[in-house]
Amino acid sequence: MYIGIDVGTSAVKAAAFDHAGRELAVEASPVGLALHEGRVEQDMYEVYSAVVGVLGRLTVRVPGPVDLAGLTGQGDGVWLVDEQGLPVRSALSWMDGRAHELLDRWFADGTFETVFRRTGSAMFPGCPGPLLAWLDRHEPKSLDAAATALYCKDMVFRRLTGAPAGTDVSDASMPFLDPRTRTYDDGVVELLGLGHRRGLLAPVGDPITTAEARGEGLPAGTRLANGPYDLPACALGAGVTSPGDGLLIVGTCLAALVATTDLDLTGEPAGLYISTDRPGHRLRAMPAMVGTAALDWVLSTTGVRHEEVDALLAETPPGAHGVRVLPYFAPSGERAPFVEPRLRAELTGVSLESTKGDLIRATCEGIGYAARHCLTAAGLTGTLAVCGGGTRSSAWMRLLADVLGRPLRVVEGEVGARGAVMAAAERHGIPLDTAAWTRPTRIVEPDADRAAYYSVGFEDHLGRLTAARDRSR
Repeated sequence: MYIGIDVGTSAVKAAAFDHAGRELAVEASPVGLALHEGRVEQDMYEVYSAVVGVLGRLTVRVPGPVDLAGLTGQGDGVWLVDEQGLPVRSALSWMDGRAHELLDRWFADGTFETVFRRTGSAMFPGCPGPLLAWLDRHEPKSLDAAATALYCKDMVFRRLTGAPAGTDVSDASMPFLDPRTRTYDDGVVELLGLGHRRGLLAPVGDPITTAEARGEGLPAGTRLANGPYDLPACALGAGVTSPGDGLLIVGTCLAALVATTDLDLTGEPAGLYISTDRPGHRLRAMPAMVGTAALDWVLSTTGVRHEEVDALLAETPPGAHGVRVLPYFAPSGERAPFVEPRLRAELTGVSLESTKGDLIRATCEGIGYAARHCLTAAGLTGTLAVCGGGTRSSAWMRLLADVLGRPLRVVEGEVGARGAVMAAAERHGIPLDTAAWTRPTRIVEPDADRAAYYSVGFEDHLGRLTAARDRSR
């Protein structure tokens, strides 16, 4: 039995797989978020306790020896720990917005663009650079008490194994890592005013050294590997490794990833390059803020239940009778494939004749256009895999295939946990049938006529988006 652990933002999951990649069982536990005036934090003790809990339940439910475990989790944020790996304060989530004024200044003075040109990382308020700089200005005692600024999975790995503090190249990619050397760019650290805090950055393993579990949740002696974090873990679990192939994660936020061996630091600063275990191989990532959260808001506002979505999409034609949605509902605006913190959603073409189905379809179409924008910017030229909670709607997947104009390799189940196991197996030299482990659940083909219609609609979407961006400035 192999176990994949995925420490998400709102839930911790552990999945058991057999050697052929069949998902045997999954255990999950919710974890809380403390939200207050744009600040989003998580209790590290609660998160770690949830990890131990789901592992304990899973190993009881699926008895037998655990041959290997892989760990992944949410990226970005700041998880400060002391020399023993214990929390110094609550973790600052990737969703945290307290550093937005600092980032605004970096936009204005050119720091934001300079960092992108050097590292390929378009910073946002919840990534470690702005958060560490904010703490240094407003809460220096927390940094004084910390030994290391880790990422989520690194904190869990340290506690499970007692291994020295460290991270892997994927998490380190934002925002300090030079993707060419796969080491921290000390010039960027200085540029963000953090030179005197350089010692807090977690040492980067390439990949990070594996270790054995101490017996909390996993049986003592279980071989455990740390990383990659959730986005590249999902790419690995979906079989997205060949240059040009892509993955779209349809979750609370959209994440578009394209495998590449190129490094283009020109063009509009947005997204990031995620380094992987293989030197020279990267993922061009456009992790947008728009996603299923936009649809959830529309469903809640209209009183439509999730189980009604497929029927409403089926009874409403493409174009939603003229209703259009720019689905940028996030309070922090958008971060990919462009950065526009003040951009807001727009709903147009509505009349007294518009139906709930029109609103739902227009929202799904708008999210699809945003996904196409991200994938185009990321350089998609090959096959496209899709995973995430949105794949549960078969009608939405058909609509998405039409909007994107390409077949979708739908991969269901705990894809991030699957990728974590595959990474762990590679690091330990355990051969796996990767084709079997990444086999899609189904293939969704686009309809040629609808794809042609949506190709025109996408150009209209880009025009309306340009006008909305101009108004937001």
